Amino acid sequence: MMEEASTSASGGAAGNGGQRAFPPARSGVFYRFTQQNLPAWKPAMTPGCVITIFLMIGVTFVPVGLVCLHASNHVAEIAHRYDIDCVPNAYKRNKQAYIKDSSISKNCTQQVKVNYHMRAPIYVYYELENFYQNHRRYVKSRSDKQLHYGQKYTHSSCGPIERNNGLPIVPCGLIAWSLFNDTYGFTRGSMEIKVNRKNISWKSDREHKFGKDVYPFNFQNGSLIGGGKLDPDLPLSEQEDLIVWMRTSALPQFRKLYGVIEEDLQADEIITMHIANNYNTYSFGGKKSLILTTSTWLGGKNDFLGYAYLVTGSLSLFLTILFALIHVKNPRPQGDAGYLSWNRPNSNS
Repeated sequence: MMEEASTSASGGAAGNGGQRAFPPARSGVFYRFTQQNLPAWKPAMTPGCVITIFLMIGVTFVPVGLVCLHASNHVAEIAHRYDIDCVPNAYKRNKQAYIKDSSISKNCTQQVKVNYHMRAPIYVYYELENFYQNHRRYVKSRSDKQLHYGQKYTHSSCGPIERNNGLPIVPCGLIAWSLFNDTYGFTRGSMEIKVNRKNISWKSDREHKFGKDVYPFNFQNGSLIGGGKLDPDLPLSEQEDLIVWMRTSALPQFRKLYGVIEEDLQADEIITMHIANNYNTYSFGGKKSLILTTSTWLGGKNDFLGYAYLVTGSLSLFLTILFALIHVKNPRPQGDAGYLSWNRPNSNS
């Protein structure tokens, strides 16, 4: 009986052209896919095929890299670090005493020269360095439900900034508590340059993540103040500085949008920046900078993408030439494709 069963099984396989025969329950495409029994195409990578692939990559990537670099170089940008220059000379050696003393004025005036013509819109960013918003405890210290529905959803995940004097804090958590609170103004001669502070946050955040009926409550009322305060008469959906700050950064050096200048700045103009240097970065060795930048169809100034395309394309062209020379000098004889396993006629019996 065992011999007859094996003979019939092998005969059935031979009758089906050498393919395995499955029971009806196991003959579906999904089952054959999971068991890796579907027909597959295996390309034979001949020297000509490899050379052609590298040539196409090189011919495509090099022009794309040049276009990206050209777009990045057309971005006009002013970057000015102010955290050191805004400290009075008497406190240069004790910056923490300066930033923690509320009786000392934090107002600071700096001047920068516009080297290139900057077309509107001009984006105003603040940049922080050595600030780790991606720290696990910091990122988890928030309550998304509370931001959307109010103080009834205060959770233990907001610790250690959860309650003060027995009352819940809205918004709770370390992220909101450490809200950036430096402010900026700009003048050109005696004329003020207006900065539009509206619509600097994501529309989806304003409409779906921050409640229109949720107002700040018991915020920054403790003995230890972390950062900026919020207007208790404005709902969280309209507190755009908070919305921008709550979208944490993955890297310790990051920029966040402060506003937009909607008028052109001419080359060689002198712009006066009026800064309120309130935020304490001195206690952890951080840096603060003010950025004015334009944008192109590719975004802001970023040379990395262009150089990445150029390096990849140039390396592909180099390998194309190298492989072509090797193939011409020492050609490799082609094998008979008829001996490939998927081209051989089934000889099972």
